[in-house]
Amino acid sequence: MQESELIFDWNTQQGSFDYGTRRGVQLNDETLRDGLQSPSVTDPSIEDKIRLLHLMSDLGIAALDIGLPGAGPRAVRDVEALAREIAEQRLPIEPNCAARTVLADVRPVAEVSQRVGIPIEAATFIGSSPIRQYAEDWTVERMLRATEEAVSFAVGEGLPVMYVTEDTTRASPDVLKRLYGTAIDCGARRICVCDTVGHATPHGVRQLIRFVRTQIVEPSGEDVKIDWHGHRDRGLAVPNCLAAIEEGAHRIHGTALGIGERCGNAEMDLLLVNLKLLGLHDWDLSRLDEYVGLAAKACNVPLAYNWPVFGEDAFRTGTGVHAAAIIKAEAKGDAWLADRIYSGVPAGLFGLRQKIEISPMSGLSNVRYWLRVHGYDADDEGLAAHVFEACKTCDHTFTDDEVHTLCRAYTAARPVAEAV
Repeated sequence: MQESELIFDWNTQQGSFDYGTRRGVQLNDETLRDGLQSPSVTDPSIEDKIRLLHLMSDLGIAALDIGLPGAGPRAVRDVEALAREIAEQRLPIEPNCAARTVLADVRPVAEVSQRVGIPIEAATFIGSSPIRQYAEDWTVERMLRATEEAVSFAVGEGLPVMYVTEDTTRASPDVLKRLYGTAIDCGARRICVCDTVGHATPHGVRQLIRFVRTQIVEPSGEDVKIDWHGHRDRGLAVPNCLAAIEEGAHRIHGTALGIGERCGNAEMDLLLVNLKLLGLHDWDLSRLDEYVGLAAKACNVPLAYNWPVFGEDAFRTGTGVHAAAIIKAEAKGDAWLADRIYSGVPAGLFGLRQKIEISPMSGLSNVRYWLRVHGYDADDEGLAAHVFEACKTCDHTFTDDEVHTLCRAYTAARPVAEAV
């Protein structure tokens, strides 16, 4: 059969969104800025940050936030080192820096940009929701003045500007029109719509992005790009990113493993997986596992065993029915089939592979497969039975070392049994 005949894809049936119309959507990696705001992570060494930078570039991530230099000397040092690495190695990735809408934060971005000799986008941010305004005792007029001053200064210093409204998903339309309109009038050519506290549902994202696109950006007459930045508080970060893409967002933000404040940000690794599967990301992602592993190690973030695609269990099975299907697919000599028969995500696309192991849920097919893969005689009925009987009395999936021990014990005991 043709591969296209083996999977009926309900995702593409009548009424589904045609993601082919959104080719060219970009990604902005916030791991080294927003991600490090998590109180549970470690700020990586500059060596690890540079390694992550190169992996981001290799994975086709278009831009990254290299830090907030207004935070102090260490931040300035790391920001400059990352910007210099991009410049000297001519990496195809665009840097940006976070900055409050105050000159004290924007000025260090301009200074680093001028010392290194490359453009650094100033991501000037300000709260936009009524709840934030009330808590801070801000007036809209004060916010507009701060916006005009910060954006105008950045543009005057030769910096591209992304104007970021925090808590956009709880902000009123009128205030958003005034804030974004002022930023655009002052020269901002990218605006970022934020779900800062993870409030939005996909429906809300669609409504908001559509509003920003049709009521603010298009009437401005300027070539203004729209970014989406979302958080995981309701577990909807990736679905919200897809909703933003569907409504026309040009660039999507995320962090490795979703690290960030509270429950974190949209998961960059899972965004890449989904964009690859949707045909929106053409880059080779065989090093994505390396990116995830380095981020987990450098930031001291445990990788959950059931994390999609990159967790230890993502492509493991100890279940007899599942293993038997994979084995039968392999017996047909069809790697494509074996990688999809019990997996919605093909492991091979990401430099990984299916793994069949032995557990209390296993059948003899698991045992024979394991024996063959590890160099034993899979047709040795006594050995297979010995391992199979042992797995049925255990309470966990065997490690390879445990199965090797069982095999050695059987081999050592066999001459005695045969002599008797």
